[in-house]
Amino acid sequence: MQGRKIILPVLIVLFTVSAAFCQTEALKTVVNNLAFYKQKKDLKYLSNAKKMADSLIKASADSLDLERNVYKAVVYSSILYIDSLNKLNQPAAFFSQTTALIDNLSANRKIYKFQADIDYAKNCLANVYIRKAFVYMNNSDFSNALQLFESAKKYAPSFKKINAYIAYSNSKLGNLRAAAQYYTDLIGSDSTKAEYVEAASNIYKSFGDTVTALDIVKKGRKVLPNDRSLLLDEANIYNNKKDYRSLVNLLPALLEINTNNADLAFVAANCYDHLNRYDKAESLYLHAIELNSSAYEPIFNLGLLYFKQSEIKQEGSNTQNAARAVQWLEKANEISPNDVRCLQVLQMVYTQTGNKEQINKVNNKLKQLTNQ
Repeated sequence: MQGRKIILPVLIVLFTVSAAFCQTEALKTVVNNLAFYKQKKDLKYLSNAKKMADSLIKASADSLDLERNVYKAVVYSSILYIDSLNKLNQPAAFFSQTTALIDNLSANRKIYKFQADIDYAKNCLANVYIRKAFVYMNNSDFSNALQLFESAKKYAPSFKKINAYIAYSNSKLGNLRAAAQYYTDLIGSDSTKAEYVEAASNIYKSFGDTVTALDIVKKGRKVLPNDRSLLLDEANIYNNKKDYRSLVNLLPALLEINTNNADLAFVAANCYDHLNRYDKAESLYLHAIELNSSAYEPIFNLGLLYFKQSEIKQEGSNTQNAARAVQWLEKANEISPNDVRCLQVLQMVYTQTGNKEQINKVNNKLKQLTNQ
């Protein structure tokens, strides 16, 4: 029941050009050029919008005009986001100049009047940071990728998927506790994905903290109740803890979706066996053997099951169960002739049936094995 690998998707377009401008006559040309770009996808309109935005800020008094600077930020951030290949030949300092502008505007106490526009500009910057981060990530430079993803989060804190990118980068850098926390923060929201749940769970399991791992899986299953991988993950935790009373509640759903899985059939049989539900255990051991006739464990366990039943005082069934125990334990011994457990149970079965010849053979074999 292995966790699925986290697959980071290609950066997608998250935001569109804002239309929520508080227009004045002087700024209509800027807005019109942005609208033309949105319609025709021609970069010349972005270039024209930049020229007009720059021309509106000439004197020192203009540089303090909040509305004009917001338009400038919208245009500049649009260019950074859209013109990823820099076909408009912006200078090297263009990115840092834009981030400084947006940071200064964000700190202005009156910026709430242009909240939609400044949010748009920030979202554009976040996309640019993510795009740059993926370049580093594709080159396995997770340290620089992490720094850029964290910068993206600063500008778009509500975009939850950034947390997954930060978590993934941290895990690659060995910062497992930080990674687990970021993955955990994603669980329970609309951004929950099974791979995030499994990643967080697997990290805590690697720490030996199965309690937290189980809590995370349960929380994930509340949001994704039909996810098969999480159902298997929860069952795997119970099985490893030998918590058969919790595991048994998951078995009907597990068996329904994995009818031909020999390993799962064995796990289910073993669970019912430990809960003394021998009829179900017998049926599932036989099913596991039918699916994989060379597997040792279900054959041995079935023989052991029959031996346990043969020791229960049931009129007319003891001899039959003892014969079945011999049949399956001898088959298990053929598969693994040096398994001491199997030989010891055979020793008890042969003693029960009075087969002295076989008792002597088993005793000699055990003596050889234990003296090695």
